[in-house]
Amino acid sequence: MPTHKIHEGRNIKRFREMLGIKQDALAADLGDDWNQQKVSLLEQKESIDASLLQQVAAILKIPAAAIENFDEEQAITVISSTFNDNAAVVYNNPTINPIDKIVQLHEEKIALYERMMKEKDEMMARLEKLISK
Repeated sequence: MPTHKIHEGRNIKRFREMLGIKQDALAADLGDDWNQQKVSLLEQKESIDASLLQQVAAILKIPAAAIENFDEEQAITVISSTFNDNAAVVYNNPTINPIDKIVQLHEEKIALYERMMKEKDEMMARLEKLISK
């Protein structure tokens, strides 16, 4: 199997598109000296400076290693072999206990109610302070 270099710029583009982030938005997050054209040029580079790669990975909220190691050919091979040997069949047998879920929702509701009461008390204190002036 011949080895080939991973195209980091193309990988940035793939991850950016999967996350629904436009080049303009990435450029804005990278700083004032970046624009859409500069991001486009970055995505054409096969190899990217490690510090810039780290910065882009942080913006995309993915590990830099994902950009450095993603190999489309290997991914396609894994997907196609998984599809062909029926390993992609998923047997969904959820293990969610409905009572646990109800308890969790009830606890969240109580926490929300307590936050709302605290905010109400703070607002009342501010109003009393304004009225007493």
